[in-house]
Amino acid sequence: MTEKIEKLRNIALVGHGSAGKTSIAEAMLFNSGTINRLGRVEDGNTTLDFEPEEIKRSISLSSSFHQYNWKKHIVSLIDTPGDQNFFSDTRSSIQASDGALVVIDAVDGVKVQTEQAWDFVEEYRLPTVIFINRMDRERADFRRTFTDAVDCFQPKPIVLQIPIGSEAGFKGVIDLIRMKAYTYDEKGKANLVDIPSDLENQVEEERENLIENVIESDDELLERYLEGESLSDDELNTALRQGTLSRTFVPVMCGSATKNIGIDLLQDFIVNCMPSPLDRGQWTAIDPANDSEVECGPDPDAPFAAFIFKTVADPFAGRLSIFRVVSGSTGSDGNFYNVNKDSKERYNQLLKLAGKEQKLVNDAGPGSIAAVAKLKDTATGDTICDESRKVQFKCAEPLSPLISFAVEPKSKGDEDKVFISLSKLLEEDVALQLTRNAETKQILLSGLGQIHIDVTAEKLKRKFNVEVQLTTPKVPYKETVSKKVRVQGRHKKQTGGHGQFGDCWIQLEPLPRGQGFEFVDKIVGGRIPKQYIPAVEKGIIESSQKGVLAGFPCVDFRITLDDGSFHAVDSSEMAFKIAGSLAFKKASAESGPILLEPIMNVSIVTPDEYMGDIMGDLNSRRGRVLGMDSKGKNQIIKAHVPMAEFLTYAPDLRSMTGGRGIFSMEFSHYDEVPTQISQKIIEGLSKENE
Repeated sequence: MTEKIEKLRNIALVGHGSAGKTSIAEAMLFNSGTINRLGRVEDGNTTLDFEPEEIKRSISLSSSFHQYNWKKHIVSLIDTPGDQNFFSDTRSSIQASDGALVVIDAVDGVKVQTEQAWDFVEEYRLPTVIFINRMDRERADFRRTFTDAVDCFQPKPIVLQIPIGSEAGFKGVIDLIRMKAYTYDEKGKANLVDIPSDLENQVEEERENLIENVIESDDELLERYLEGESLSDDELNTALRQGTLSRTFVPVMCGSATKNIGIDLLQDFIVNCMPSPLDRGQWTAIDPANDSEVECGPDPDAPFAAFIFKTVADPFAGRLSIFRVVSGSTGSDGNFYNVNKDSKERYNQLLKLAGKEQKLVNDAGPGSIAAVAKLKDTATGDTICDESRKVQFKCAEPLSPLISFAVEPKSKGDEDKVFISLSKLLEEDVALQLTRNAETKQILLSGLGQIHIDVTAEKLKRKFNVEVQLTTPKVPYKETVSKKVRVQGRHKKQTGGHGQFGDCWIQLEPLPRGQGFEFVDKIVGGRIPKQYIPAVEKGIIESSQKGVLAGFPCVDFRITLDDGSFHAVDSSEMAFKIAGSLAFKKASAESGPILLEPIMNVSIVTPDEYMGDIMGDLNSRRGRVLGMDSKGKNQIIKAHVPMAEFLTYAPDLRSMTGGRGIFSMEFSHYDEVPTQISQKIIEGLSKENE
């Protein structure tokens, strides 16, 4: 079994959208004989982009899985999304891999999403290889792209290959360790050729650089090299593997996935130099009994332990839970113990995922990525294990939502159906959030971008036959007061028999922003009996839920109850509640009421060239820039911006930066709405109510 684990490679393909990750996976599957035709993303016939929404948009929207055999090794591929709308899935899937293949477009170079994907890889300290793809495209530039990577990434990228030809003339690569040149025919078949004479000087120079970088990981080789001794290819390959695994450097290769140039050499590199589960070694887990750290290793004879890193919701097959085995083994049927839910789960089929197909397997050992269907309580992020040794793995947290839409059914009476269907999609996509805003009474669907929400609506219709309308959410404005006033609230009603009488004097004054509501009882001498004082407070609270300006809740004020009177027969809790309500309405109308709006903490990451546009746009949105910082070749802008101005920012930023900018935001505080804008909001609401 150990030998089998040694021959296993779990590789996550990561990088920015449209860099060619799915095309690389397709070429690998084709080269290995796993599939018999080379599909194209543009034609919608690739093995790993099979969802209708993916075919329609020509991008990966969800991580997909496949395996192939290469030189007596089993390589398990995880093709992750490159669009920032679906990056939460990318981050979750990276933790299940042992190594990363970072794909960079030779035309576009390193984009913001490439850097974000790199950060995820860094988070899990994964050995990495960079593949510069699309070398056959117009304006493709290997040297510029490599320099980009060197400027942006640590550990340092090192050149392992150089291209033969460029753009439309790109036809092969030179392996700097073997000192061999390969050109490829139209079918992607490699031919060994002489190194072109015009590249000989460059090849010699790059090989010297490569050797100096590679032997940094081996002191003995370094010493021999400095003494002038020549090193064999085998020694260099051993040092290359050692340096890759120890993350001393990141090798850089190049090619074209759609023309199948250089993919076979990349496959050789993966089996020769990328880590097996044994190389990844021990995983840190938590012992829930005493909250202490324990280690789990890739031992097939140890108690079973795995974590669920992805869930797929299928209306017919039910929930499919995809997991990575860390230690131990599991058979084709049996029981799991779910540590997070403290429950037992039964399963009767063990599956391997191969694109859209699911294949039955007999067992899964350390390093295996497998799936089971119809677990009752288990969700993404849960640990499943043998009950004899309970451990819990810390799984990746979903990324915070960036955009929200109010969601309602197109057909009346479908409210429950919408909620149930959305709940199932939330199991599949943990980056989605479904909430109800108590103030605006709207159901909000939140995600990482407009495309994320649109795709969710498309899935709802396709998978569950439910159609919804998406609208921009209402802003949860609030009201407050600006000056101190003292008023009387008096309720007197005679209806034959017992009447109603309640009389109170209150002082209303503003509190600092964020202080909420404070009620002070200063009644002396029994001017209002004690049993009626809570009723006054209740009347004020209820009345404050609809302010006098535009009907928004009133906040940040203090009420001091300091006088009043009662009637021995006609006074009651209800009468004093009404008196309190009347007093608040009168006081808030006289106290200079103002409108408050939610202000968001915003962080925007953008390439330098878009800084001017973004700063101008922030000013137009009433944003206040708090500071700027740099990260690689990108700038980070931190600002406070009103929520009302930022509800549709995700598509706007995408448009301004050509998809190269990203942002995050969270609620900061409430602040006063400028008078001119406040009047427009109040007028708009008045028309709406009419």
